Amino acid sequence: MPTLAKSLSKTINQKISKLPKSEIRAFSQDISQIPGIIKLTVGEPDLKTPEHIKKAAMNDIARDDSHYAPEAGKEEYLNAVSKYLNDSLGVSYDPKGEICATVGVSEALNVSIMSIINPGDKIIVPTPVWGVYFGIIEMAGGIAVQVDTSANNFILSPEMLRDTLENEGKGAKAIIMTDPSNPTGRVYSKEELTALAEVICDYNLFALSDEIYAELIYGHKKHYSLAQIIPERTILLSGLSKNFAMTGWRIGYIAAPSEIMKTIIKVNSFMITSVTDNVQIGAAEALENGEQDYVEARAIYERRLHIVQTGLEKNGFKMATPEGAFYVFAQIPDKFGQDDVAFAKDLAVKAKVGVVPGSYFGKGGQGFVRLSYASSDENLKLAVSRISEYVKDTLNN
Repeated sequence: MPTLAKSLSKTINQKISKLPKSEIRAFSQDISQIPGIIKLTVGEPDLKTPEHIKKAAMNDIARDDSHYAPEAGKEEYLNAVSKYLNDSLGVSYDPKGEICATVGVSEALNVSIMSIINPGDKIIVPTPVWGVYFGIIEMAGGIAVQVDTSANNFILSPEMLRDTLENEGKGAKAIIMTDPSNPTGRVYSKEELTALAEVICDYNLFALSDEIYAELIYGHKKHYSLAQIIPERTILLSGLSKNFAMTGWRIGYIAAPSEIMKTIIKVNSFMITSVTDNVQIGAAEALENGEQDYVEARAIYERRLHIVQTGLEKNGFKMATPEGAFYVFAQIPDKFGQDDVAFAKDLAVKAKVGVVPGSYFGKGGQGFVRLSYASSDENLKLAVSRISEYVKDTLNN
């Protein structure tokens, strides 16, 4: 096995070298070594990709569709995204110049941030939030300014945003919104987004709107988008990983005004050349004919949410009720203190249940843990039972 020349070891990109690995993935991998553990750590559906989507992709392979796709994406996929956004949100994006196919939302975030950020630019990030945002911003040369939303049930208020923009976030270039939220499952109302949009306009910001969980909203809540309110400032990011159980397919999209999309498409082509042909065809089939798929998935996740939320609340955990996505962000009972990392490690070892420490999601996460309920009913019921026993044992000792 080759060893890197010592003379080269200090010449690599030091910025990247200093970035930590994903704490969520690292923690999940560490506890995977525990025999019999139930892992509720990673946000990946246990459901299967619907058959009609798989068949569309396989048929495309059989047709020898194996050449480079256009850099913005295949016509079939871009048309499907355009129609889907119009049908679901009432927003109009031209498939010829206002939509771009990406390798999932992670790549879409990289591309979008690289397209708008100059070195030293600030991006407002309401927290707790998916921790990968911080690394992506830093790699692009930007500065993430965290806004702790825990005091407002994990919803960013216009007052919070204004205060940040007048102080540590002064001169910011953009804001990233995640709606529904990972890790809290909170959902913004139309009125809340409208109030935030006013501040975004006042301070001349780009709005990056990560809407990967848009189809997974429960009860009487409805998904709204900043793209409906301030389309001239919004870069909408989404994909099919969660709603169609297609995480491994790595397919997403960006929708934005043509002026910024020219730069986005350019950056995207430098990074990936193009998205896999048959994956785009499968995704087009999902968007065109898959509404029932995510309706059924949503019902399953809502049932699972009830299992987890009810079980945790009986054992002294508190939470702002999740309204979307498939996560519970629960505050650890007082008797366990505020060290969420120690709590999660102890729970994994003694109860054989894997959860993610809340502090991995930025400011406002300390003292919380995130549980993904994208697992089977049986696993979730067993996990809740084990947590209950763990809490009782702690009280008796």
